[in-house]
Amino acid sequence: MEVTKVLVFGFGFSAGELARQNPNWEFIGTKRDVRAAEDTLPPNVVLKPFDGVSRPDWLLEVAPDVSHILLSIPPGENGDPVLEPCAADFLKFPNLKWVGYLSTTGVYGDLGGGEATEETHRNPSGKRGQRRVDAEVAWEALGLPLHIFRLPGIYGPGRNQLVSLKKGKAHRIVKEGHMFSRIHVADIAQILAASMRQPNPGRIYNVADDHPAPPQDVVTYAAELLGVDPPPYQDFEAADLSPMARSFYNDNKTVSNHRIKSELGVSLTFPTYKEGLKALSEAM
Repeated sequence: MEVTKVLVFGFGFSAGELARQNPNWEFIGTKRDVRAAEDTLPPNVVLKPFDGVSRPDWLLEVAPDVSHILLSIPPGENGDPVLEPCAADFLKFPNLKWVGYLSTTGVYGDLGGGEATEETHRNPSGKRGQRRVDAEVAWEALGLPLHIFRLPGIYGPGRNQLVSLKKGKAHRIVKEGHMFSRIHVADIAQILAASMRQPNPGRIYNVADDHPAPPQDVVTYAAELLGVDPPPYQDFEAADLSPMARSFYNDNKTVSNHRIKSELGVSLTFPTYKEGLKALSEAM
């Protein structure tokens, strides 16, 4: 099935890559401040305003043309900002084939280094993870052709440890036995596109690469690529971290990506952080 027009709530890093990879698709993207983002848009994207509070007056006007909806705005203290004002109207979209919700692997909580599959029980360890669980449950209850994508750490052009090193903001925090999963934004886009072409409503997909790794290893490899000395190792317990940065270390798990390969036929462009960072360093 070919995709015709995609409506994206929260047109950001991942949606921008999806639009660039699929120049023949049409995109309507939302932003709070439309004018501030227009100069960096791919030519197949039109922006519309959405304040995250009330239903936009243009929503039902675009409904007949929209075949796919991508939800990319994280929930806040008051819940999912798209759900209350817009979700009921999505049921009126006559040609809607696919709805995708970008969630997080944080819904699995701490597995003590164990592996999370899509069947793993949702057991978040913090408020942000619980908000994601609440949002997933609420979207699942609506009867839309919903697909959930659970994302780990995202990196890509402009957002990676090479950039952090150049800015002097990279750290090698060591917490013994701790692993993180990650995914290159280009692979997020190809996974979303594969699902959009072959909808399977109700399905959940872990979106991660093949090689979970300690975060300090990624910084070390990035420094090698740049030919610079990496920052010194810091013990997690003694490191000066913000409460939010420290919270990322609450959960220790790896993420199975078997389903995106077996069901969607995806072959990752960047199966590990080494291929991803190497390509980014060459582009720099």
